[in-house]
Amino acid sequence: MPVPVSDQTIYDISHVIQLAVAPVFLLTSIGTILGVLSARMARIVDRARVLMDRLETAPAERVPAIREEMHTLAKRRHYVNLAITFGTTAALLVCVSIAVVFLGAMLKASVTTAVASLFILAMGAFVAALVFFLREVLLAVRSLILG
Repeated sequence: MPVPVSDQTIYDISHVIQLAVAPVFLLTSIGTILGVLSARMARIVDRARVLMDRLETAPAERVPAIREEMHTLAKRRHYVNLAITFGTTAALLVCVSIAVVFLGAMLKASVTTAVASLFILAMGAFVAALVFFLREVLLAVRSLILG
């Protein structure tokens, strides 16, 4: 025989779902940033491959400029890699915080400190991802040679 679900239980479940929805918007933002970062990484790698091919047949006077650009691309790749790492870490921490909210509700346990700590860590990781993204963009702009 099925166990009757009280109005309070339904209210509790719906409240937990409401609490979990807000971090989903954050996950969407993080996912968008990760998509941008992945595209930037692909462009950096593609450009490095082109330069590697050019290096083999380049005249001697062009070699230092190609090597300098490759060095800049390596730094940019490093910053994007750090941004992706911190962005992914932020997303994982948000997911874990959502899971902890649900586990706390199911087990009727106080998880306030754990959820707050996870959220603070997630925000710290997301800020770090954005800082490294900004660093990479600034380096890309600074290395741009016009005309």
